[in-house]
Amino acid sequence: MARDEQLKERWDLVVKKLSNQFADGETLDLDAIIYLIGVQELGQIGMTFKKDQKLDLMHIAICKLLKPYGYYELDFVDDEGWPHYKALATLPHLKAGEQSVLMKEAIVNYFLETEYID
Repeated sequence: MARDEQLKERWDLVVKKLSNQFADGETLDLDAIIYLIGVQELGQIGMTFKKDQKLDLMHIAICKLLKPYGYYELDFVDDEGWPHYKALATLPHLKAGEQSVLMKEAIVNYFLETEYID
């Protein structure tokens, strides 16, 4: 199977499983999935977050997702349990479609690693 086809199948599986689990079957978009990963990484499930905290959660997720690619590393976890990452490399300039593919690939790899999908 071609790499692109495999990524698409796995991405569709992630979207379907998460949408069923967290959105009563309504299709979650990329940003919503990134947000969910941020909540998972924070480990404070069930909390209500303010708007700026939601952006911070998405930042946590993006750093976690791009860590295996060498762009970030975990620096420390603060007293409230929030992880902080430091940038190791500058992200390349990618077109919107390329950014989307990179994030989808990183998300699929995250859920393969956590054994949410196989």
